[in-house]
Amino acid sequence: MALTATIFKAQLNVSDLDRGHYETYPLTLARHPSETDERMMIRLLAFALFADADLGFTRGLSSNDEPDLWKKNYSGEVDLWIEIGQPDERRIRKACSLADKVIVICYGGRAAGIWWQQNQDALKRFDNLQVLNIPVEDSKALAGLAEKNMQLHCTLQEGQVFIGNDKLNLTLVPELWRKPD
Repeated sequence: MALTATIFKAQLNVSDLDRGHYETYPLTLARHPSETDERMMIRLLAFALFADADLGFTRGLSSNDEPDLWKKNYSGEVDLWIEIGQPDERRIRKACSLADKVIVICYGGRAAGIWWQQNQDALKRFDNLQVLNIPVEDSKALAGLAEKNMQLHCTLQEGQVFIGNDKLNLTLVPELWRKPD
């Protein structure tokens, strides 16, 4: 018998003070059987960081041809491609050729650092690539917010992310490893 995705619902209130973007998003996240709460919550964080009415979750782990999140324009072209984890350079190259802007959000502590050391020189050639890292203590704490039905508030200001629910509030500081040229 095949394992199926577990469905999570989130009501995400985003206040992005830097972009002047204020909106509440009712989100449905399908957690793949091989996905951890930590990775799923990094996907949710990615949505909050780049929140937009046209940004959406894809089939992610279930598809080799799609990122974890993307934003397409009205003509079907990809404006924003967001990968979670440590994708290989070929996948990033493909994404950079298909999308106006590509963002990789790393997590995983030492493994993410090793991935960055091995790939940063090869990734310099992509003008439309941004790489962020979520420190391991932040990603582990973020996983603690995972619930089947979530009511979350997220405020973004000057590189800091304040995210929480009625029981727990976190302050996260994503590290900018590479910004687009």
